[in-house]
Amino acid sequence: QVQLAESGGGLVQAGGSLRLSCAASGRTSSSIPMGWFRQAPGKEREFVAAINSGGSSRFYADSLKGRFTISRDNAKNTVYLQMNSLNPEDTAVYYCGGDPDGDYRATSDWNYWGQGTQVTVSS
Repeated sequence: QVQLAESGGGLVQAGGSLRLSCAASGRTSSSIPMGWFRQAPGKEREFVAAINSGGSSRFYADSLKGRFTISRDNAKNTVYLQMNSLNPEDTAVYYCGGDPDGDYRATSDWNYWGQGTQVTVSS
């Protein structure tokens, strides 16, 4: 089992930045791919970014490339999501995922989830 705990969400003005963290614990937590998804009110959970176990490969939703950056520190068992130039459309609950079975972009393929952290961007 792998436990995931997100932190770093909050209220920010449009144009601002936030860095989310996801602390992982449990079996082989530092050796599994990790990712971020988000879910806005009334919408389905959508893929944001993913990173392989070693941190050498990163994947992003096309619409977010250039503004969001995923990284990981395996010594700390933590994955980060740096979000820049935030706008109100980025308002959502952000979830950390771990250990996907196949397609990184498919919500249903991820085996572990955190409880989520709220990000609210005001205009």
